[in-house]
Amino acid sequence: MTDLDVIRETITRETGKEPTGTPQAIGGGCINETFRLGNYFIKSNSPSRIDMFELEHLGLAALHDTATVKVPRPICSGVTRDRSYLVLEFLTLADSSSQAQEILGRQLADLHRATTDHFGWPRTNYIGTTSQPNTPSSSWVDFLRESRLGHMIRLAGECGFSFRGADTLLDNLDCFFEEPPPPSLLHGDLWGGNSGALTNGVPVIFDPAVYYGDREADLAMTQLFGGFNSSFYRAYQEAWPLPPGHELRTELYNLYHILNHSILFGGSYALQAQSMIDSLLQSL
Repeated sequence: MTDLDVIRETITRETGKEPTGTPQAIGGGCINETFRLGNYFIKSNSPSRIDMFELEHLGLAALHDTATVKVPRPICSGVTRDRSYLVLEFLTLADSSSQAQEILGRQLADLHRATTDHFGWPRTNYIGTTSQPNTPSSSWVDFLRESRLGHMIRLAGECGFSFRGADTLLDNLDCFFEEPPPPSLLHGDLWGGNSGALTNGVPVIFDPAVYYGDREADLAMTQLFGGFNSSFYRAYQEAWPLPPGHELRTELYNLYHILNHSILFGGSYALQAQSMIDSLLQSL
């Protein structure tokens, strides 16, 4: 039985219907091999990556269960002899219009209203290919210090990077908050490449790194690499206005992702991270 036969059989068992057609390769991803099989989008990697796929499955299911913003419905995940895989609903994407961006802004605010009594997530997951610890905490500042910024700074140190003033920043994180935020369900990796729209204009988000955290962290990342317009931000603000000080916290939250890029790609990202730390320290 080939790897594809195993995947077909698993889809049939989960859905009650055998997928039709031949696999069609889809480019664009930098981590996994991807292809379409009938009505399904399939990610594939080495067997050792099954944990990453299982965690993405759980994250997408959590987002899907909120019935707020559209995500690809996860179908199944598993391991064949030579590959691990994740099967998702196949969605045909188009350019995101201003109307779709406006809808996404409102729906993201609705998603963020899904809250719990602690920050974190039941399991460590991934931001790209970097581990993302999610040890539950009742304190957002402690979670941010230990499981987000501190974690990335430690990993960057293992890659040979050191950042002037990093310890001082970690020791003073409470200065950036007037009130503790509620623990909102987050996409966790919401840059422009992880959002789009269906051909009927319905917005879609995908490739999450889900956890419960400050909703501003999702909004911050939308500003990091572009892809979201004024209609999106205006709609979010109308649905759930951001508290005072969010502009400064945007840089604090995006430091996490730039540190991750330092680990993954090195070079100029490490310099950018140092510049962000310097700027944040000057604001204290």
